[in-house]
Amino acid sequence: MNEQPPVFPSPFPYEDLGVEQDGALLHVRLNPSRRDDALGNAAIDSLLGLLGTLDGHPEIRVLVLSSDGKDFCLGADRTEYQEAVAKDPTGAALRHLADKAHRLCQALESTHAVTIARLHGRTVGAGLALASYCDLRVGADTCQFRMPEVGLGLPPAWGGAMGRLVSEAGVARIRELMLTCRPFDAETALRMGVLHETAPLERLDDAVEAWTRPLLRRPPEALVLTKRMLAGYARAERTVDPAMLDAHLLASQLALAQPRPE
Repeated sequence: MNEQPPVFPSPFPYEDLGVEQDGALLHVRLNPSRRDDALGNAAIDSLLGLLGTLDGHPEIRVLVLSSDGKDFCLGADRTEYQEAVAKDPTGAALRHLADKAHRLCQALESTHAVTIARLHGRTVGAGLALASYCDLRVGADTCQFRMPEVGLGLPPAWGGAMGRLVSEAGVARIRELMLTCRPFDAETALRMGVLHETAPLERLDDAVEAWTRPLLRRPPEALVLTKRMLAGYARAERTVDPAMLDAHLLASQLALAQPRPE
């Protein structure tokens, strides 16, 4: 492991994240308070701030995203969406929230650091979208996944997840799982390419380390260039990417669900 002293800003100004640096490796943990496994606006702001700061620290080579909660992430905080529509029926406030999700996923995809998602428990909706934008994904063999949006009367419109998941796992299986909202397990996720690796929960950190050790030995410029070339080819596969419309789709659908005045 790289023994260089930490250079990333400390103390970390991100109340909704746990952040620890180990040389060129940055550990980022959702839900450090262990109170809420939903992904709220405050946590999105914190992740955007962290990734923005990361741009100024090329010495950080690998970022591991995990969670301190019982589950990795149970999806977006829908109460925030409902409150946003109630306060602003035009949907502008909700579009602002949803646009931030899109910016976060784009920041994960484009950051110079290789990103690793370490998943356990349940990974649902926006949590799966967030994980899908990481370069590598390892999950406990007890993981459970679900894309519940259609069952909730919503389009799968968080962060551009539909295009990313189709690119990563294939349109046929993603179509089935999005339309049926059927839960799927770690073995299924591994076969699809949603996960690259599985491990028993007690050996999950070993699986992450098996990736980080060689990554930290790679020449930095070759690593960054390869990551960005892969991202470019993945985007090219999505000849038309309507992800910028996700915020509008979500806002309009939630606005339609609001009771109309008599």
